[in-house]
Amino acid sequence: MLAGPAFVIMLLVTLYPILQAIYESLFKFRLTAPGEREFIGLGNYAVILSDQLWWEDLGRTVLITVITVIVELILGFALALVMHKALKSVRGLLRTAILVPYGIITVVSAFAWFYAFDINSGYINSWFSWVPGIDESTNWFAEAGTSLFVIMASEIWKTTPFISLLLLAGLAQVPDELSEAAKVDGATWWEQMRKVIIPNMKAAIMVAVLFRALDAFRIFDNVFIMTNGANGTEVLSLLAYRQSISRLEIGLGSAVSVLLFVCVLVICFVAIKLFKVDLAGSQGGK
Repeated sequence: MLAGPAFVIMLLVTLYPILQAIYESLFKFRLTAPGEREFIGLGNYAVILSDQLWWEDLGRTVLITVITVIVELILGFALALVMHKALKSVRGLLRTAILVPYGIITVVSAFAWFYAFDINSGYINSWFSWVPGIDESTNWFAEAGTSLFVIMASEIWKTTPFISLLLLAGLAQVPDELSEAAKVDGATWWEQMRKVIIPNMKAAIMVAVLFRALDAFRIFDNVFIMTNGANGTEVLSLLAYRQSISRLEIGLGSAVSVLLFVCVLVICFVAIKLFKVDLAGSQGGK
């Protein structure tokens, strides 16, 4: 009952754009020619799904999502352990310092990473010229592989603190008595992690992975600022932007957005089924 009003407001705010996008996706509609609006049903979806560009962007988006989420989960768990074990006198300062990257606006962060790796204004080439393959003439944004590396590195740097915060909350829910009992039974540190700590924070891990995967799958800012989709770095969100804003193809752009929304729903379903977490039971409910 208490959450009801907020839920209704959020539903109204989000439901209208979704329904509007679904409706617009059924029409052949270009904003520069509003008088030529034509109902074509699922025609826009047929055009998109038969285009190789959609599948390339989908594969690239999935790749970015999988790599960033896995790396962030590992680094975030390590940071959560450090914050959990830190002395109380420095715990607050440590948590604040770790969360600084997450507090930076994504656009600002993307520009900072772009200028750091840019061949003209960047300092990465001079700092790491001792690494084989890197010199003053290295152009990080000239090829798909290096461009995606910078994009994913910037994502990992910024959002790992968010993962660590969620996992820290999960660590706080693990009773110390379980770890102590495992130590008494002779369990190694790795065995404690694998058999005691991680199973008891499964709900927190699922929430962290789900939230971050949904966010990573909709990546836009970093790609738009660093490469604008050039050299094989375009993702689904940028594809929707190009169709709707650049080309003013409202019908096609809405169809891409709807398909992107469907992909997000699939991610939610797979994550929930994969982790098999009873959130009500983990909170003491029935």
